[in-house]
Amino acid sequence: MYIHQLKSWPSFTWDTEAIFVRLGEVRHRQGQILGMMSSVGFKLKENTLLDTLTLDVTKSSEIEGEKLNSDQVRSSIARRLGIEIAGAVPADRNVDGVVEMMLDATQKYTDDLTADRLFDWHAALFPTGRSGMHKITVADWRSPEAGPMQVVSGAMGKEKVHFEAPEAERLSAEMDMFLQWLNTETNTDAVLKAAIAHLWFVTIHPFDDGNGRITRAITDMLLARADGTSQRFYSMSAQIMREKAAYYQILEATQKGSLDITPWIKWFLDCLYFAMEHTEETLSAVAMRTRFWDKHRETVFNSRQQQMITSLLDEFYGKLTSSKWAKMTKSSPDTALRDIQDLIEKGILEKETGGGRSTSYRIVEL
Repeated sequence: MYIHQLKSWPSFTWDTEAIFVRLGEVRHRQGQILGMMSSVGFKLKENTLLDTLTLDVTKSSEIEGEKLNSDQVRSSIARRLGIEIAGAVPADRNVDGVVEMMLDATQKYTDDLTADRLFDWHAALFPTGRSGMHKITVADWRSPEAGPMQVVSGAMGKEKVHFEAPEAERLSAEMDMFLQWLNTETNTDAVLKAAIAHLWFVTIHPFDDGNGRITRAITDMLLARADGTSQRFYSMSAQIMREKAAYYQILEATQKGSLDITPWIKWFLDCLYFAMEHTEETLSAVAMRTRFWDKHRETVFNSRQQQMITSLLDEFYGKLTSSKWAKMTKSSPDTALRDIQDLIEKGILEKETGGGRSTSYRIVEL
């Protein structure tokens, strides 16, 4: 039996004493982050916001196994927020759709969440009316014709059902109840409300596809309400991606448990706290990138060097070698070495110390 089949659904309960300390720590960290960001310059704050939103959009999709082009995501967000960035690129329609949903959730966080607004988000996620090769119901609740909504894993014929959502015939009433609570209930702490809404919506699973991404957009909207600002400086989706296995485990255990959701709330608060811990890392990375481009405003780079420096200053995985440079820039090994040597002579790259079969390089710290 799943929690949505229990007689008292959705009357959630939790042990206030068990979550009191962690909730206080989360609220304290929220205040620290907002205080820290209020003291930095406008450009640094703007770039940190852009980095956080880019991370949120890309990681929310990555949780579902969809890899978005981060440059396209960044450019799409910057364009909609009126932020000028170097090297802006056109974005695919599906990228623009995810960005539109996330910005509507976080920039209009005080607006009521309605069925029509959710349908708009869903239509933005699936502009072709298809999920991959499959035609799906878009901008409406899933229909009975689609059959049971199940979350499964395993090879064909050996599938394991992790969860089965409420029947399609129940969705209209279920969503009316959820939206009424979300838009009117004010006695619950705003952070706890985000945790409850996350579990509640993903349990209803009202759409044919996109439920996870819409769940996290709702979560971000409610966390913006908790912060009292549309400016996002921490990414819950990025932290969920770091803890993806644990995320699905706690969801499955909670959906097969009782309506006492204390373990879920504790996990959510821990995840949120760790997400906030990464804010200083994001700010530090943005500050370094800002210092770099300020210092090298007049330095001439070719397109390959521009691409690789941007990557090194952002999320670069592993060590930089000449072979990796050649592969990423689609150039010859000789061209890669010349590009790297030129940057060494300009004082931008240096060889890393240590052994290894191939030489690796890093950006000179400013």
